[in-house]
Amino acid sequence: MLKFTKMHGLGNDYVYMDAINQNIENRTELAKFVSDRHFGIGSDGLILICPSKIADFKMQMFNSDGSEAEMCGNGIRCVGKFVYDNGLTDKTTISIETLAGIKILEMKEENGKIKLAKVDMGEPILDPERIPVITQENPVKNLILKAEDREFKFSCVSMGNPHAITFIKEDVNNFDICKYGRILEIDKAFPNKANIEFVNIIDDKNLKMRVWERGAGETLACGTGACAVAVSAMLNNYTQRKVTVKLLGGDLEIEWNNENNHVYMTGPATTVFEGYLP
Repeated sequence: MLKFTKMHGLGNDYVYMDAINQNIENRTELAKFVSDRHFGIGSDGLILICPSKIADFKMQMFNSDGSEAEMCGNGIRCVGKFVYDNGLTDKTTISIETLAGIKILEMKEENGKIKLAKVDMGEPILDPERIPVITQENPVKNLILKAEDREFKFSCVSMGNPHAITFIKEDVNNFDICKYGRILEIDKAFPNKANIEFVNIIDDKNLKMRVWERGAGETLACGTGACAVAVSAMLNNYTQRKVTVKLLGGDLEIEWNNENNHVYMTGPATTVFEGYLP
């Protein structure tokens, strides 16, 4: 039997498993199975908590299609809650190894459980070769791509995984994200595909976004995406250095620090239920 916990950060939901005290095999196929919302548990993917030689824990993340991903901002907050609430650590500041590097979490405890986490997401990557995106522009703020019946202007940022951000005038809540997101994700400009964010500028302290995640489709929230959107808005002089990003699942506070160039993300982490898989 495999014990699992269903958790979400602003509705960005994953199945979490302790891979320190459990032997978990066939991880790609397992991710596909548990993610299925009709025949499995239902989630945006699978996240495993693994031992690490260079940090307190290692996070291994799979999208719902079984592909392995570098990082997830909403997911890593839930990893922090998972290890604390399940007694794997008694520290409220921990380090987590990811494919996008080591991330530091500062967690707020309430009645023995973690409710909120602040994540040091590190420095944003603006070099097109490292994002990666095929363009001569650096930083990337004017990448023109066509999908179906219209053109979009993109800014590109990596927060350990590639993001392409477009600021649109129509209300993102009424925007046909599926029509365009599925095409733009696999555009030839993105060698490793890309997460696509459609954004409204509310004012210089507030942004509203929807996200089409590579390998998963639209999700209610994306932590790395919210960070990339904030960085992009700041690069384009649309906002101040600290903003609230409004997603379908709720709000995230994002700050791009002037002194160390790091991006900090603060938001909730929630346990939905626990169970066992035969």
